Amino acid sequence: MSASRTELQDPGAATAGPGVLETRLTGLRREDFARDFWAHTALLTRRAGDFSDLFSADAVDELVSRRGLRTPFLRAAKNGSTLAESAFTSSGGVGATISDQLDDTALWREFADGATLVLQALQRTWGPVAEFSAGLSTELGHPVQANAYVTPPQSRGFDDHYDVHDVFVLQIEGAKRWIVHRPVHPDPLRDQPWTDHRSAVAEAAKGEPHIDTVLEPGDVLYLPRGWLHAAEAQGEVSIHLTLGIHSWTRYELAEQLAQAALAALRDDPRMRGSLPLGVDGPAGEMDMVREHLVAAVAKADTTALFHRARRGQGRPAPLGPLAQLAAVDGLGPAMPVRLRESLEARLEGSRLTTRVGWLDFPEKDLPSLTRLLDGEVRTAGDLGVGLVGRLLHAGVVVPAAP
Repeated sequence: MSASRTELQDPGAATAGPGVLETRLTGLRREDFARDFWAHTALLTRRAGDFSDLFSADAVDELVSRRGLRTPFLRAAKNGSTLAESAFTSSGGVGATISDQLDDTALWREFADGATLVLQALQRTWGPVAEFSAGLSTELGHPVQANAYVTPPQSRGFDDHYDVHDVFVLQIEGAKRWIVHRPVHPDPLRDQPWTDHRSAVAEAAKGEPHIDTVLEPGDVLYLPRGWLHAAEAQGEVSIHLTLGIHSWTRYELAEQLAQAALAALRDDPRMRGSLPLGVDGPAGEMDMVREHLVAAVAKADTTALFHRARRGQGRPAPLGPLAQLAAVDGLGPAMPVRLRESLEARLEGSRLTTRVGWLDFPEKDLPSLTRLLDGEVRTAGDLGVGLVGRLLHAGVVVPAAP
């Protein structure tokens, strides 16, 4: 098995039946959405569902006033400009004197004066959103980030712009008018922000919109990256949740190929050699280098590089240290355990690589590791108590309900 690669699936990753894309966001089967809309054109879905289980006005107040959030988990914007962090942060008092913590009084004053509050990376700070985002990421195969935008009545946070990731906009409370235009720079990469095309964006925003609509609670708007948009709250406070899909691109695959090829060329003595003295231009040398580079690209195995990059763009499911310690202390043959979710775990030969590190195993443990493929609950006795103990210590498996 030394050359094999086996991907350990997260529980529920390959479950039968419709996923959240169909049941909660678009009403379309994944294959239909992929064919007609994904990375291609905008989609407006009316009354897609009730999102109060994910987020709410109470959640906003809880996060701002009681969770001790720090920047950059919140930013604020008004009339197209982002406010300085010092306008809404301060020290937290005794035992928390660093001044990057949210000041709820200052935030209230800015909000009352028309500022939009942007709660960022909710996949890290709000449990229901984190769980939903993780499920959507597994279903789509791309990383997902979640932000909430809280806008006072008749206020606008940002000018017309585009994002470098796809978005699903879920209207939570209130109403917001969205004006959407087609791209001026289709499929922008992550280092190609809208400010690189500021004048073209401003000019396109004067034209006939592709969509001009008011989102109400339960509505969902999908925008591929590059699509221009601006939004304004209507007669009451608007809260919407934006799920940003950080799509993998063919350009990134090319980057992986180039990295793998260059790594191989480092081991080639001819490539490490110095150019001859007195060379009148490197044309001849360049031809030889190009030939070897093309050959290295053709031979490159980018699988490990790709999955390493993919692992680095997400986090595993939360792990409670006290519950984990109790599992270690109570470990016995009858204990039910399961693979921790969202690990991006892969068995490559005798090495298990995950988002929490890698472990090497003896040949005798490989069949048990392979049985984790389906994400089913197993007993420690079935897998091997010693093996499970090691995996519990590493944070790879967690206790499960029987």
